Amino acid sequence: MIRQIIGQAKKHPSLIPLFIFIGAGGTGAALYVLRLALFNPDVSWDKKNNPEPWNKLGPNDQYKFYSVNVDYSKLKKEGPDF
Repeated sequence: MIRQIIGQAKKHPSLIPLFIFIGAGGTGAALYVLRLALFNPDVSWDKKNNPEPWNKLGPNDQYKFYSVNVDYSKLKKEGPDF
């Protein structure tokens, strides 16, 4: 398959940017899914030792990828401890 892509790139050099952007998009999507699987508190890989990891989040823990208007370091806790 890689040989075919290289062969097409040699025959049609205008396809090289297409291959680069498709590869970068696929790599970015794979890295984002990996980030969600490893660092998102909704995903529990170790159900024996930590069955509910979302309960251990503090009010100033940022787990979103991008936050527009919220500064998580200045938030105060507004609920009871469980």
